[in-house]
Amino acid sequence: MPNPVTWWEITGKDGKKLQDFYSQLFDWQVDANNPMNYGMVNPEGKDGGIGGGISPDQNGMNRVTIYVQVDDLGAYLKKAENLGAKTVMPPTEIPNMVTFAMFNDPEGNMIGLVKGQSYLQFRIGRERILYASWPKPSKRQ
Repeated sequence: MPNPVTWWEITGKDGKKLQDFYSQLFDWQVDANNPMNYGMVNPEGKDGGIGGGISPDQNGMNRVTIYVQVDDLGAYLKKAENLGAKTVMPPTEIPNMVTFAMFNDPEGNMIGLVKGQSYLQFRIGRERILYASWPKPSKRQ
């Protein structure tokens, strides 16, 4: 898969309620011990999976979002727009965390793009947190 899904988010009005629900439903370890109450779910164990987050939405909206790793945020936003999508967040850098962008697909689903790198690392306060890691894409011959 040339542009893998590397992260997901579930947000809603009551982030704590969602964190408790998914923790109990799937036995996920949700760590929301940070100033933003962002519940991090890290893939652990032999079963694999990708990391994600469960949190309150700033606008109180319920949504599920996937994030796709790409090498050029602007180029993929333009390609998405040419295919009928609408940019909802241009390329945005959160220093020492991540560079990402978001668009709504032609049916209104919000999709995130993450600038390609070998790992996704965030800082909350002074604590460095590794959310998800994946191998660097190999070049096809």
